[in-house]
Amino acid sequence: METNRLTREEIFKWCSIPKEELKNHEGLKTKLEIRKDKAMVMTELGNMMADEVIEHNRQGIPTKWVLPAGPTDEYDIFVGRVNKERIDLKNLWIFHMDEFLDWEGRPLPVADTYESLEGTMDACFYGRIDDELNVPQEQRIWPRIDNIDYADELCEKLGGVDTVWAGIGATGLVAFNEAPRSYCYRLSVDEYAQGKTRIVELNDDSIIAMSQRSFGCCLDRIPPKAITLGFKVMLSAKRAVYMVATGTWKQTVCRILLFSEPTVEYPVTIIPKYVPDVVLYTTEETIDHPMSHETKGW
Repeated sequence: METNRLTREEIFKWCSIPKEELKNHEGLKTKLEIRKDKAMVMTELGNMMADEVIEHNRQGIPTKWVLPAGPTDEYDIFVGRVNKERIDLKNLWIFHMDEFLDWEGRPLPVADTYESLEGTMDACFYGRIDDELNVPQEQRIWPRIDNIDYADELCEKLGGVDTVWAGIGATGLVAFNEAPRSYCYRLSVDEYAQGKTRIVELNDDSIIAMSQRSFGCCLDRIPPKAITLGFKVMLSAKRAVYMVATGTWKQTVCRILLFSEPTVEYPVTIIPKYVPDVVLYTTEETIDHPMSHETKGW
């Protein structure tokens, strides 16, 4: 059963490669695009999103995406172009990655709050698009606890998705597909890749990372559960675009996703095994690594 636990020696080796050598380094699992800063990365990604819809509209075919509720900076560029250039989104289907749940596994109120990813997207994405251009309500697909198989069944009916636009967690999560850490069961890479929409308990390190970034490490502010698309939907994609521009938090996971064989320990590494076109867009700071420089103890 393929699970592929990483070794400390492998991780240290990948982290020690100077950033200038990465793009042409032997053994890359994904393409790599490095930009100066977050603004440049997100501007380019927002334009890529708009260009994909325009091209599919020209061909008369639907556009099918998986989208996160963060990062969101790229949506500023996309929404701006949609409204200015009158880009029709009536044939755009969006599978949203995930949604927080409370400790009892119930949805939280939809609102423009951190705890509501649907409310976040209503505010920063749908709510800023002109009505006559906007994505129809029935094509905004959220994972729901009362119809948990709907997204998977619809994705299969539509023939898969075109592009997964993905933020990545510090330990390799995509949506809330985190490393399984139970002593009582284990999953192979292929089993994980077939994972469907499901309710999950968030790993402690994810709660710590989110609380530190947004709430001064107030752990109680982060909902402890979520409902997430599984990899089965995302791995139906023709392309995956990793959007990683958060600096030191992501320096190690960027090295791992570039070089690691598929492992459930860092789920992001599974995607290149199944998706034919995978690219990491990142910043100079994020792709740099302190272990690629001389370090001292003081």
